[in-house]
Amino acid sequence: MIAAHGGKLTDRVLTGKALEKATKQAKSLPTVTVDYDTARDVQNLARGVFSPLQGFVGKADFDSICQRNCLVNGVAWTIPILLDVPCADAMETGKDYALVQEGQSEAGAILHLSEVYAWDKAQAATAVFGTSDEAHPGVKGYLSRGDFLLAGEIDLLNNDRGPYASHNLFPAETRKAFEERGWETVCAFQTRNVPHAGHEDLQKTVLGFYDGLFIQPIIGKKKPGDFRDEVILRAYETILDHYFAKDRVFLNILPTEMRYAGPKEAIMHAIMRKNYGATHIIIGRDHAGVGNYYGEEEAIEMFDKPEFADLGIKAVSIRGDFWYCKTCGRVASNRTCPHGEADQIPFSGTKIRKGIIDGIAPDPRIMRPEVFDVIRSFEDPFVS
Repeated sequence: MIAAHGGKLTDRVLTGKALEKATKQAKSLPTVTVDYDTARDVQNLARGVFSPLQGFVGKADFDSICQRNCLVNGVAWTIPILLDVPCADAMETGKDYALVQEGQSEAGAILHLSEVYAWDKAQAATAVFGTSDEAHPGVKGYLSRGDFLLAGEIDLLNNDRGPYASHNLFPAETRKAFEERGWETVCAFQTRNVPHAGHEDLQKTVLGFYDGLFIQPIIGKKKPGDFRDEVILRAYETILDHYFAKDRVFLNILPTEMRYAGPKEAIMHAIMRKNYGATHIIIGRDHAGVGNYYGEEEAIEMFDKPEFADLGIKAVSIRGDFWYCKTCGRVASNRTCPHGEADQIPFSGTKIRKGIIDGIAPDPRIMRPEVFDVIRSFEDPFVS
């Protein structure tokens, strides 16, 4: 089994008497309110998804991530996990704070506050997203955050699996599941979309090289126009039921937000999947990109940089511009197919979305009819 990133899987989930004691203590602590997505990342920190982090990083690590793509100790890391507040006047380092998700009354975790620091949001956004353009959803999100960041280890009180519990196994659990299946090599597939024939072809191709396929949709905040979480999950359940060998595929969600950071997010996607036990990850064209901010193969090339030579998990990249070729009778690309545009049926996300809205099914060589039907069963399948 591949080692966790940094060498050890983080476990800061309190149980038993420790949980009882901390839950009682939390009721008397000052509180910090966090939004839904930050609450998910608190759980991710505790469950080891962000190993080796034990909590929110201090300024030295924050600066190192932004400037050198690694923690101070040299472990690769490309996007800081943030806990921001608008005002730090009431925050006192060395004290504990109860982290409470907005809209809830009970603490979800305890923060052992070690540092409070101001951050240059515009500078950090440029470092992470490679642009200062406020039209970029990630930049816009950074600029809307509070002016101060909190650092410190956390202990998790609320370990609820959420609305998709049966598909939300934690890293220690997926690792055990892979071992029980005898999978020595596991290829992860990151997605924020419903599956079309191009995805299916790629997923089945890698199953010829590796023991198992680990499909892991991002379940969390996405930009308007993306597919809603439940739609993505139900579409994958459907295609797996009809068209995949079940003993070779594992469907499990990743409850975190999309950051749209392109190449740097591709590295983070790899690190998180490594912690879940994957040995390889498919990195495609414009992975985790948005608009025209990143080059088509920039994320693929990111894995060739020297600072990621010891990442552990390997990127699997099948290059090319893909379509269905009517003459080849299969999914093809500009690297494999000699036929012209008249033979090509493109995997156009825009056309697929329009067909879903208009109730017009795509060519079954582009999307399985069962997948289209389940998407259409939702009144509004898109994030508004």
